[in-house]
Amino acid sequence: MRAVDFVVCGAGIAGIAAAHEIAVRRKLGRVLIVDPRPPLTLTSDKSTECYRNFWPDATMVAFMNRSIDLLEEWSELSGDRFAMNRNGYAYFTADPATAAKLEAQARKASSSGAGVLRLHRGAADDPPFPQATYDKLDRSLAGADLVTDPNLLHRAFSFLSKDLIAMLHPRRCGWLSAQQLGMWLLEKSFEQGVELVEGEVVGFEVAGSRVRAVEVALPTGARERVSCGAVVNAAGPLAGDVARLAGVDLPLTNELHGKVYLDDARRIVPRELPLMIFCDPVTLDWGDETRAELASDPALAYLTRPLPGGVHFRPEGGVDGTMLLLLFTYHLEPTPARFPPRFDPWYPEVVLRALARFVPGFAVYLESRAERRFVDGGYYCKTPENRILAGPTPVAGFHLLCGMSGYGIMAAAAGAELLGAHLAGSDLPGYGAELALARYDDPDYRARLARGELASGQL
Repeated sequence: MRAVDFVVCGAGIAGIAAAHEIAVRRKLGRVLIVDPRPPLTLTSDKSTECYRNFWPDATMVAFMNRSIDLLEEWSELSGDRFAMNRNGYAYFTADPATAAKLEAQARKASSSGAGVLRLHRGAADDPPFPQATYDKLDRSLAGADLVTDPNLLHRAFSFLSKDLIAMLHPRRCGWLSAQQLGMWLLEKSFEQGVELVEGEVVGFEVAGSRVRAVEVALPTGARERVSCGAVVNAAGPLAGDVARLAGVDLPLTNELHGKVYLDDARRIVPRELPLMIFCDPVTLDWGDETRAELASDPALAYLTRPLPGGVHFRPEGGVDGTMLLLLFTYHLEPTPARFPPRFDPWYPEVVLRALARFVPGFAVYLESRAERRFVDGGYYCKTPENRILAGPTPVAGFHLLCGMSGYGIMAAAAGAELLGAHLAGSDLPGYGAELALARYDDPDYRARLARGELASGQL
């Protein structure tokens, strides 16, 4: 029988960051990671790989600022192993009401610690518009720029639809190589004795209201009992299933999210772009005949009606590449996680048609099938207010690092650090209580949640 101090369920970015925190940063004991799949292959390698500190939520701003601090430290320690940049995010709208909402949310984020908000309204005394060093980690870039001067907006992004009137451009944002980040953390963990076992956690031995051991089903069909002092549930979209094995119910649901890889062979857009996000709902332009056919099919009629905002894209592969990542989640309902995920066969065309509303040049790819397109993706595992779960549960020794939605790559560092503080019994950061499962036992927190004050989604 194997005996360790900690068993980590899941070898995604959350589980690997947890093992790194326990074994490398805190040196708390022996760690065993258990996963039936190779590391970083369930959802962590399906990520958009982006990060941001701009949230309309003070708790999430503080949490993400700390996580980005750690990512920047690791970037330096690793010799830029995971190619972290500060290319930024950019949110666009053609709607004056949405522009006002962006400004209100940006002011809230700024007052919560996300950095100064610079206003560009076309006045003579406007501040300079900062120029980024593309694909580099330029730590001088901070805060955000709200552009309501259409001339400035369209000089900066001449390929966009001319009816767009406003842009919010947060700067402590960008992307990185999630695979390389995870592998670097895993290598450092192995150096400190962390072990990885291919197997599935199928049960827990709980005695005296405390986890004492984990039962692991091995690929051979054999079962192994692993004695341990504590367990970390970092199972991503399967975290709810793992928790139920220990008798714990978690407030988690899964959303299916896909991404399309498009070869921009005609270079419709420049390479030096931030993550480009279009906030407005969109009605797809199908043409009269196709629209009538879709409207006549109850299963497809929704594609003729307005779809939610949020379609976005970014360059992939550096300035010399041609690949783009396109993303659009128009199915927001919870769904059971199944693997491999199944996406609508028309998903790539829907994404392209939605983007062509804002980037008219993309319409050329609707007419041509020569350019390569393929789809992959995974699940966002979300709590009701879209905040993570990090820390203990009512079962002693059974801890959480899950519910990380679509921001697991950016949240893993500070989430693991928060978990480590719980495990070590050390002081928690100010945001610690609002990211623990016990927050739902607080009547004040539940009331704020019911009033809709805690939603931590996309701006």
